[in-house]
Amino acid sequence: MTVVRDEKQSFVVTIENTGESFKCQSHQHVLSAMSRMGKKGIPSGCHGGGCGVCKIQINAGTYETKKMSRAHISADEEASGCVLACRVFPRSDLSLSVIGKLQKNILKKTDKPLWPSA
Repeated sequence: MTVVRDEKQSFVVTIENTGESFKCQSHQHVLSAMSRMGKKGIPSGCHGGGCGVCKIQINAGTYETKKMSRAHISADEEASGCVLACRVFPRSDLSLSVIGKLQKNILKKTDKPLWPSA
């Protein structure tokens, strides 16, 4: 059976570390949606799952992933929801925590909200 996806379907992604949310379309990887929200300094390397700078922990929701380097995400980590934001596509609303190099910039103190509420 072929699954037909609505390419315009969008979901709300909530960053548990900050309580902030942003929208991400089903055809868009989470890192792309995060970057489009205007936060300066989001580490963004290869966008191909090979550099490991955009590591996140998905805590709730469903998603699909593309291939990621095992040098940065082990099979056990991936099975437990630890993935690279550049290789994750939402299939429902997501709740995640930023970890690793991404965490430093997301949790940086600022006078302005990181992203507008979704």
